[in-house]
Amino acid sequence: MTKHKFTTLSELGDYIDRADDEALARARAFFEDIKRRHTVRDFIADPVPRDVVEACIAAAGRAPSGANHQPWHFCLIGDAKKKREIRLAAEKEERAFYGGRASGEWLEALDPLGTDDKKPFLETAPWLIAIFAQRRGGFEKGMDKKNYYINESVGIACGFLIAALHHAGLAVLTHTPKPMSFLNKKLDRPATEKPFILLVVGRPAKDAPIPDHALIKKPLEDIMTVF
Repeated sequence: MTKHKFTTLSELGDYIDRADDEALARARAFFEDIKRRHTVRDFIADPVPRDVVEACIAAAGRAPSGANHQPWHFCLIGDAKKKREIRLAAEKEERAFYGGRASGEWLEALDPLGTDDKKPFLETAPWLIAIFAQRRGGFEKGMDKKNYYINESVGIACGFLIAALHHAGLAVLTHTPKPMSFLNKKLDRPATEKPFILLVVGRPAKDAPIPDHALIKKPLEDIMTVF
């Protein structure tokens, strides 16, 4: 068996041991901040510096992953022509979805949100981020190994990314047209990658509507069990 090298946490100097009262204060402050995060569908076209979004993607790249293979790829799209292509392709799939592909129960669940097959935000917002899940790869460029816990790993990375974008003062919409395979072609990604989610990123319109239905969040006692 190969003998692997380890570096201790103290050698890295990355861990900060916080007193209980400070830990609680920081946890509560984070909750108050993330509580202000809302999904919006109305964006303004005001530009957002690319380096702001790139810093958030870099944070997402620090997420834990199966065997540390980091099975994700982020496509950052700001080109107007490319955003237009993606909108047209997404709306084509959405028309099929709302026109019969989706079950009645699914459409009933979406009804309170007021969604439909029109997706102007895909062009209005300054940035789109398409996240791809990689079936093969590894922790170094050029590796071609089987990836493990792909969906779990990419899902965690997306959570990091959404939190980072919110922390930077940006609004985010999670968009998942079904199917999303058109993104491989539009963004020149290999067949070994599967589109996972499309994030719409920018500044919200001043009067962007938030469905009352979306403001209903389960209380802590409904989502946690203590043993």
